Amino acid sequence: MSRDHVQSPQRSGEAAATGPKAPFLELLARGASADAYEQPVLLARAEGLSPERVAALERTKRLALRVRSEMEGRRRREAELSALFETAHDLAGLRDLDAVLQAIVQRARSLLGTDVAYLTLHDEAEGDTYMRVTEGSVAARFQQLRLGMGEGLGGLVAQTARPYVTPDYFNDERFQHTRVIDGGVRDEGLVAILGVPLMIGPQVIGVLFAADRRARVFEREQIALLGSFAALAAAAIDTANLLTETRSALDRLARANEIIRDRSGVIERASDVHDRLAELVLRGGGVHDVAAAVSQVLDGTVEFAEAVVTPAVALEASRAEGHAVRHGDDWIAAVAAGGELLGALVLRGHPGLDPVDQRTLERAAMVTSLLLLARRSASEAEQRVRGELLDDLLDARDRDPRLLRERAWRLHADLDATHVVLAARLDGAAADADQEASARRRLWSAASHLAATRHGLAAARDGGTVLLLPLDPGDTATTLARRTAGQLGTAVHEPVTVGASAPVESLADHPDVVGAAYAEGQRCLDALRLLGRAGEGAAAEDFGFLGLLLAGDRDISGFVGRTIGPVVAYDERRGTDLLHTLDAYFACGMSPARTKDELHVHVNTVAQRLERVGRLLGDDWQSPARALEIQLALRLHRLSSPARP
Repeated sequence: MSRDHVQSPQRSGEAAATGPKAPFLELLARGASADAYEQPVLLARAEGLSPERVAALERTKRLALRVRSEMEGRRRREAELSALFETAHDLAGLRDLDAVLQAIVQRARSLLGTDVAYLTLHDEAEGDTYMRVTEGSVAARFQQLRLGMGEGLGGLVAQTARPYVTPDYFNDERFQHTRVIDGGVRDEGLVAILGVPLMIGPQVIGVLFAADRRARVFEREQIALLGSFAALAAAAIDTANLLTETRSALDRLARANEIIRDRSGVIERASDVHDRLAELVLRGGGVHDVAAAVSQVLDGTVEFAEAVVTPAVALEASRAEGHAVRHGDDWIAAVAAGGELLGALVLRGHPGLDPVDQRTLERAAMVTSLLLLARRSASEAEQRVRGELLDDLLDARDRDPRLLRERAWRLHADLDATHVVLAARLDGAAADADQEASARRRLWSAASHLAATRHGLAAARDGGTVLLLPLDPGDTATTLARRTAGQLGTAVHEPVTVGASAPVESLADHPDVVGAAYAEGQRCLDALRLLGRAGEGAAAEDFGFLGLLLAGDRDISGFVGRTIGPVVAYDERRGTDLLHTLDAYFACGMSPARTKDELHVHVNTVAQRLERVGRLLGDDWQSPARALEIQLALRLHRLSSPARP
């Protein structure tokens, strides 16, 4: 018997003399095997010690064995922590990924005491997994295995992202067996296999295995230890990938630096533009200051142009693409905010434009849009004040003329000048109430901007807007209405119909005329819509007394069709000109002789045409009542036709 299992009577007596703990403390100090802890109890019984003494020794033995087990666990954990620390140290000084992974597999095999340890990784390009590192393997086919996703024990680990262990690989039906995998495992002679996932975040990138060539049950502590090594392996792979990406980024940065050095002159010019534009913004410069600064840098003529005077196709292309576009020998960069076109920067006579200079023009357009938006934000308060003043002119009849003039003067408006009141309304169909409200806000914003630039007033009213604009010398209410309809329609990208009043004067002294003029403009607006001329502009002077007749909901086309429809259809079908003959006939006081002079035809031709009209309209068409209806229908038909420029 070994010295751990044999104790002399003398030592037994010593144990009895020193108490039940002494022999076990000596065994713990020597690191004796577990079997040696039975000897003190057996000797005590052989010597006939009292039952109480034997029971005390039994309790002390159990306690000593617990201490021994705890000491062995601590030594094992110290070894595991030391291995993990060494692996982490290797990872911190990562130079060779293969060397780090090999060290991880070696230490896992050593600490778990397995015959083989190995690591597989996913190959995203091939769509399978491959053996990356092995330790203790002797079979060449096993070392070269490539496994399809979801196959074998590793496939089960990858699918569930959880560790799996099998004490008997070939008799375990929880995972998919394949001929290739089973052949490689059989060549290696593996029986018990433990696999844990390699994870980067939520993604499984591979599996770390420990395997024995005999049946074995892996303890939970061993599974946890292999999982710790798997985490270090995943960190090593992630670190290596980051280093690779960093090196690639550094390479790209080096190439970019070469390009920057090659283009240093262009960059300096762009920097100069940036500095100038920043200075302009800080000191409150305007759009024309931006154009002047860019003109100096690009060595050309850059101008800010309103959207209505810029080539529409090129302007829309620039807005849609977000880049400056070439138009003949010019370059056009849209100045836009959201869906609204505010104008354009136009570079004149510069067909050959460097890409960086093109980008400079585009940035200048962006700065211009920001300046315009900032100015618009600053002027919104002024626009509200303008709207309040116009509301007072429309609604309050007893305002003090002096106060009205002062308020207008602060807004750069002159109420003593000749003005025109214009009623504007959108005619595009809105999909829902929100879109309709948004369209109305855009119309009010565009009208307010137009009123501010023209030293006028604007306010939202009756589902549309009302504008009070000064009438320039040589201009008419009709041309102002048509021009306003075009400007507002371009600004909001929808048809806008505008009805204008006759010119009005002395608004401060007679503010009640503004309300009457607005009513007149509304009647013109209603007349245009009834006549099917939505999106156009017209003034009261274009309708005469018919403007009063057209207010309300009347069937204009039905009246025209019932009255002169056969003549209209005959002209359209035969290509004749009976309508023009009727107009001339009534204009000449129903005199065939004067009519033939007006039309420059023979009197017989006039007679033949009037005879044809009589057959189409009836024999009583020249009676006073019928003649009045026919003349009115002719006038309405002419007004319903598209306006001629």
